[in-house]
Amino acid sequence: AELVESGGGLVQPGGSLRLSCVGSGFTFSSYDMKWYRQAPGKERELIASIRSRDGASNYADFVKGRFTISRDNSKNTVYLQMSSLKPEDTAVYYCNARSRWSYNQFYWGQGTQVTVSS
Repeated sequence: AELVESGGGLVQPGGSLRLSCVGSGFTFSSYDMKWYRQAPGKERELIASIRSRDGASNYADFVKGRFTISRDNSKNTVYLQMSSLKPEDTAVYYCNARSRWSYNQFYWGQGTQVTVSS
């Protein structure tokens, strides 16, 4: 099983980026998907999640109103649309897939770097 993120890069403050994460080797539609990020010297933190069962999403307070998580099960892909980016959003962004049927069955992507700087 594999998760591959893409879409990271350098963006100016106030700009936008869309991250993608493609899953393979598992039944994507049965997995709850999450985006995390980790800045240098900091712990990995949960940004957003989207349930497999009903597509319900949830966000950390610090991204509410700026980031949107979505999924396309036909493409085995989860997205993170990021807008109004701030320098403090600079981090490596990771996607995570966890089975809705087995809590111990989960996968991580390799991460994609997002840098917000002028």
